Amino acid sequence: MEYIDRTLEEQRVEFSNRKFLATPLAGLIVWLLIGIAGLIYPPKITVWVLFIGTGSIVYLGLFISRFTGENFLDKTKPKNTFDNLFLFAVGQAVLVYSIAIPFFLIDYTSLPMTIGILTGTMWMPFSWMVKHWVGVFHAVVRTVLVLLLWYLLPEHRFVAIPFAIVLMYVITILILRSRNRIK
Repeated sequence: MEYIDRTLEEQRVEFSNRKFLATPLAGLIVWLLIGIAGLIYPPKITVWVLFIGTGSIVYLGLFISRFTGENFLDKTKPKNTFDNLFLFAVGQAVLVYSIAIPFFLIDYTSLPMTIGILTGTMWMPFSWMVKHWVGVFHAVVRTVLVLLLWYLLPEHRFVAIPFAIVLMYVITILILRSRNRIK
């Protein structure tokens, strides 16, 4: 079934009824690893963990989706316009590295803040797509937490910021799991 066989609203409802656990779980795992790296490795290694890890979230999400029942690579599912829109949001998050990298080259400690905030912006269009506040909540609270921690704990930016993002993912996953009961 092609997406032209269903209205845009039907596709939005179909899209919003999904679990949405694989990608946040992937983000949680990666940011947890970044925080752990910040605890035990020097910044030179932690920077690479951050770059490689955040660049791998989408691939880890693809893998995890096989176990959450979402299976993003299932070719038998009908096409959905909102999947394409979500991929554009992911693309937007990738493009923000062009902002983060120049700041990183000036001050390497800016990396957890810039990547932490900028990649979190993809949650805003997600909220619109699923007509639920969880994405706005995630993006706004994550931005405020990351910015506060960047200023308040300059010596611990590679630890405090990743763990704050992990906390945001935990809360977001709990909300996502319960949102269908609220609807």
